[in-house]
Amino acid sequence: MTEERIAYLENKALWLRQQVLKMACGAGAGHVAPSFSCADILVSLYQGGILRVNPQNPKWPERDRFILSKGQAAVALYAVLADMGFFPTEELSTFTRQGSRLGGHTEDTIPGVEAFTGSLGHGLPIAGGLALAAKNDRKDYLTVVLHGDGECHEGAVWEAAMFISYHRLNNLILIIDENGLSATEYIDDYINLRPLHKKWRSFGWDVKEVNGHSIPEILDAFQDARCRRSSKPLVIIAKTVKGKGLSFIEDKPIWHYRIPVGDELDRARQELRITEEIMVPKAR
Repeated sequence: MTEERIAYLENKALWLRQQVLKMACGAGAGHVAPSFSCADILVSLYQGGILRVNPQNPKWPERDRFILSKGQAAVALYAVLADMGFFPTEELSTFTRQGSRLGGHTEDTIPGVEAFTGSLGHGLPIAGGLALAAKNDRKDYLTVVLHGDGECHEGAVWEAAMFISYHRLNNLILIIDENGLSATEYIDDYINLRPLHKKWRSFGWDVKEVNGHSIPEILDAFQDARCRRSSKPLVIIAKTVKGKGLSFIEDKPIWHYRIPVGDELDRARQELRITEEIMVPKAR
């Protein structure tokens, strides 16, 4: 991929962070930090051309299936889907407002969304069923799942990991957004998952590790996704920083469900190069 194309995608990731902030602040709600940690991953998957999708036909039978298992990052996925043409970008301003279909977690009533997620630990089991169906039906679509690392504390994840490995579902790729934080605490401080790569290998998976904020590394990890020689499923562990893009929220647990206000919002606008004012709801 050319340097110009990479620069375009990096600018698109900046746009995505800008849009997430504006949507969350406009709604007075939303998971900004979890969305920022996976912004580069989502841009790579969709605008980078990894996923085979058709915005004009969201239920196209040959499409790749993408499951945002960390459904709290819905605000970022909505922005990407609208930018791709799945629904009008004007609808983004309705995020979580009365009568809007854009809820705080992804719902499969939204064009481009495959599953209702956010109750963590269910994305991988759903994906396992989709990938097995593709094998049985001799379809060549990929099933790609984006998980949080804290989500790997859920037992259903490891049950699904065994199921997927046993059935040799090499048409399934799991991405783990490894930012080291869950909702309220650092993961290493209560149930240590490390070494995460060894755990997944022991469950019969191939493993790749990438910088989750390097679009070239993410794209390279998917280069052979459709012609893998291995019969094993693949997990890509993406090292990320929660809140990446805003220095004062990066790697801080308190920002899981906080949005910038007052002087914080002014600073966020400067760091993200947002020139216009951002409307915030009035206190009731």
